[in-house]
Amino acid sequence: MNSANPPFQNDAVAEVFACLPAVARASLLEIRQLIFEVAETEGVGPIEETLKWGQPAYLTSQSKSGTSVRLGAPKFGGYALYVHCQTTVISDARTAFGDAFTYEGNRAVLFDAQSCISNTPLALLIASALTYHRRNKKGPR
Repeated sequence: MNSANPPFQNDAVAEVFACLPAVARASLLEIRQLIFEVAETEGVGPIEETLKWGQPAYLTSQSKSGTSVRLGAPKFGGYALYVHCQTTVISDARTAFGDAFTYEGNRAVLFDAQSCISNTPLALLIASALTYHRRNKKGPR
């Protein structure tokens, strides 16, 4: 990644990151940075950083171009990127990227502590989520 993570927009989000296990926190901060970078390159407008279901969530509130992306640390370990389960983001990723990710149904890609996200097409998956509505001409989900 080229630049430092942007400052947190929300103290509650910063607190959630501070409470994450160290390995998950470092990796999720890397994914957070990637979300902001992809949003800029995809022209989706400002990203709103908030909490949804107690997890950091990233929304295209202004442009409404995409579905929300959430970050979390599952109870069984590792870390995850979640999207709305009624979108095709995960099934599209499964078709495009095959076993590049470990999937949880239609809602998440999972990473273990040893995962190196730079070796995955994660930026393309994030771009797919942040532009989902724009590409599918559907109302926000």
